[in-house]
Amino acid sequence: MLVNNAGVFLAAALSETTLADFRRLQEVNQVGVFLGMRTIAPAMVARGSGSIINLSSVAGLMGSPLLTAYSASKWAVRGMTKTAARELAASGVRVNSLHPGQIDTDMHARQRERTPELIDRLVAQIPMRRIGTPQEIAHAAVFLATDESCYMTGGEIVVDGGVSA
Repeated sequence: MLVNNAGVFLAAALSETTLADFRRLQEVNQVGVFLGMRTIAPAMVARGSGSIINLSSVAGLMGSPLLTAYSASKWAVRGMTKTAARELAASGVRVNSLHPGQIDTDMHARQRERTPELIDRLVAQIPMRRIGTPQEIAHAAVFLATDESCYMTGGEIVVDGGVSA
């Protein structure tokens, strides 16, 4: 099993996003996922089974203001997941993606502009009226890692409190 979970975040207006910032997000969020899959896929194919779980984001499903670089990287993860799923399915390797929304993580907490007012605005946009927990993402990942999801490949599990509904 592989869980591609590395990621960096940037919220900035398109006109204020530098090329260096854009490339940094693609290197970590997109190229990192590619390298992880490319590295593990041959062993999984040789074994005839495996599960690759790529962490994308709700930003990989819908447009989000101020997230051009981040969204681009997460949409790429979505596309790579679906392509790898089609390519590896006959070998018994499943490839799926998780799409978290606002989750109470260290990355979320480190945002410079994270004020109580911002948190209130974010929560107001979430139909379930709360920010998710890392454990809720872990539960979805465990499902994808086990045989409980043995007939899933190329799937997307959205854990966002209803934001993308």
